Amino acid sequence: MVRVSGTRLGDFARELTDRAVEPRRAVLSSFLAADGVVLDRGLLLYFPAPGSFTGEDVLELQGHGGPVVMQMLLARCLELGARLADPGEFSRRAYLNDKIDLVQAEAVADLIEAETAAAARSAMRSLSGEFSREVHGLVERLIDLRMRVEAALDFPEEEVDILREADVAARLGALRAGLGALITRARAGSRLRSGLHVVLAGLPNVGKSSLLNRLSGEDRAIVTEVAGTTRDVLREAIQIEGIPMHVIDTAGLRDTDDVVEKIGVERAWREIERADVVLQLLDARSGETGGDRAIAAGLPRDVERIVVENKCDLAGLAPGREAGTACVRLRLSAKTGAGIGLLHDELLRVAGWQGRGEDAVLARERHLAALTLASEKSALAERRLGEIELCAEELRLAQEALATITGEFTADDLLGEIFSRFCIGK
Repeated sequence: MVRVSGTRLGDFARELTDRAVEPRRAVLSSFLAADGVVLDRGLLLYFPAPGSFTGEDVLELQGHGGPVVMQMLLARCLELGARLADPGEFSRRAYLNDKIDLVQAEAVADLIEAETAAAARSAMRSLSGEFSREVHGLVERLIDLRMRVEAALDFPEEEVDILREADVAARLGALRAGLGALITRARAGSRLRSGLHVVLAGLPNVGKSSLLNRLSGEDRAIVTEVAGTTRDVLREAIQIEGIPMHVIDTAGLRDTDDVVEKIGVERAWREIERADVVLQLLDARSGETGGDRAIAAGLPRDVERIVVENKCDLAGLAPGREAGTACVRLRLSAKTGAGIGLLHDELLRVAGWQGRGEDAVLARERHLAALTLASEKSALAERRLGEIELCAEELRLAQEALATITGEFTADDLLGEIFSRFCIGK
């Protein structure tokens, strides 16, 4: 298909097909070269402005699909005055013509790039306006609060009574609760876009490669009884209930004089620094050793750690889960698969996905940053109710942060950054 958006495309279509076009009707047409030679025969659809995706006149030319024929048709459109679309230009025009907001425009790209069914469903909900409506609802609450607080500014001698009668404190509390709930859903949904980075770490020969193979469902890593078999980083992409997981197997963490193994250990620590969650594997037969404790002490404090006591079948122990003060501990067998379901559940918990299959918001980093800023400013406003001018300013900043999500308040350079990441056209 070749899609054209612009003005006076009825004349454009007449030049291309030598016939008048009817709005919103698929017509079998000949697509003609400049000398009248038929390039292809296919369907022509014409959507006059403003009743189109972009809000402009739109033509859709559906040919037979062969690359040479479609290139000839595209070249003919360029001869008639069209130009190739910039990345994301169709969605950008739709946004600028108020056909969609910025969240919906981004959802177009998210739908195209979705790698799982869950991500596609979430993107479709955003495209239909679900996320935008949630944000608009929060903005309306902020506007109402600002109106009441600024009314108190206009009548300073009565400000305490006005705020008390308007129940501003309770309204602010409800607003913060709404923001918190949306942030939780957005964080869960962001995992659908980026996936969860899971690093397997531990001493040599504790079963990291076996666990990678178990999670991936195939023999991706070599497994032997020889310590130090894994010397480089191995990566495998998996899905658990639609959540993409990037599982990374690393070299056993130990002091070594072997030059190649030493490089593998250094790479392992670099991967650990970038992890969302570290699965620290132990051998269930020996329990936690001094080497295991040394590894735990070296892990980043801001990275979640799950201790996995592997080989529970060889230790004569049943699979299980224990929630400690520092971390969760699991007993399982990568070889037999016993207890793997417990690990799946923990990874979904870290991803914030448990029970969120159909309400997660496919958020981007900028959405999360804006929601977080709005939440912080709302909390400051609540603390500054006794300083009415400062409270009003914090509420204004919170509203401004939320407005950047849908594009009601967005700098032009941000728009350029957003749409440049689209594939050509769209």
